[in-house]
Amino acid sequence: MTNPPPNTTDRRPGGRTARVRTQVLDAVRAELAESGHEGLTMEGVATRAGVHRATVYRRWRDVGGLLVDLIGAAGEIAWEPPDTGSLRGDLTALNREIQASLTEQPSFAVALMAASFHSEQAARAQTQLWDDRYAQCEVLVERAVRRGELPTAQRTDARNLLIAATAPVYHQLVLLRAVPDPDLPERAAAAAVLAAKAGAFSVPEDGGT
Repeated sequence: MTNPPPNTTDRRPGGRTARVRTQVLDAVRAELAESGHEGLTMEGVATRAGVHRATVYRRWRDVGGLLVDLIGAAGEIAWEPPDTGSLRGDLTALNREIQASLTEQPSFAVALMAASFHSEQAARAQTQLWDDRYAQCEVLVERAVRRGELPTAQRTDARNLLIAATAPVYHQLVLLRAVPDPDLPERAAAAAVLAAKAGAFSVPEDGGT
């Protein structure tokens, strides 16, 4: 459940306006990954994109506007949760995607998360993107229930399970800044599945407590 970078091949065609957006957002991504939020400027983006700075100011107004559109573009990319045939496999694959996005150099995902702490606009957009990604990933739990991998007496809270499965990867790489552990994606997934099977994430069907 990553924050994928905007990809020009995934964007909708749309003439000059779309081309300018592509150039500018690709420039924002590059500037952000290389220099972080502190080095992101409207002038730098315009220069890298080969677009007049007046155009950038007119359409995006400020750095916050650039970040919001960049996050929005990430949400436009066609992304599907893994489907490996088992809940453990799906969560492992998801964790590996996350680990890869956090360890690539430079890491756009890490830079974008850091930038969201400096812009209220970007923080709101980032929260919405995460909400959308969690909603997409609920299908992993739905498939597991249909396969009989999870208890059916009570509903499994998909979001809590997903958080438990992916949190160790974020904790290790973002908070602790530790060396990536190639075995962590599967260990974290396995632990979350065991907890889910034991009912740790179950809630009554009416949603009450």
